[in-house]
Amino acid sequence: MSMQDIAAALQRAGTVLERRPEMGLHDDAPATARWQGGVRVESTHANGTRLMTDMPCELGGTGDRVTPGWLFRAGIAACAATSVAMAAAAEGIALDALEAHVGSRSDTRGLVGVAEPDGQAVYAGPRDMQLQVRIGAAGVAPERLRLLVEAAIRRSPIPNATQNATPLALHVELA
Repeated sequence: MSMQDIAAALQRAGTVLERRPEMGLHDDAPATARWQGGVRVESTHANGTRLMTDMPCELGGTGDRVTPGWLFRAGIAACAATSVAMAAAAEGIALDALEAHVGSRSDTRGLVGVAEPDGQAVYAGPRDMQLQVRIGAAGVAPERLRLLVEAAIRRSPIPNATQNATPLALHVELA
């Protein structure tokens, strides 16, 4: 799809949502993860896409697949890059380069249940995350690109979910 096609699609969607804002709220496609034995898990999408994860050898896996944590970072990076590309298309900016990189630091003690010396639980999630966006567009001022990226990230769903700590309701069903 060309940048013009993307801009036109965004314009159409915006027009519809301005007229009927209730159409903006929808259920997202669920992800289903099924244990495959060991620490290997297969995640599936309703469209048939399947993705296998595993853990590194030191945590009982084979290390031959990506980890769920990497998928989380990849999701943030992909959503950020998509949002920037959409914003550039909407503004008529022809990108020459766009890359989003997400890094984080985690403490494995939280995952395996090792407490702090004082007995406090160790947080299992990433302690901090960094999103770095590299962007280029011939003839576009650097400040305009910087503002474009910042605005796009403010509207990017997955980075927003991490920045604003989306609540997660846990429901347990016994088999």
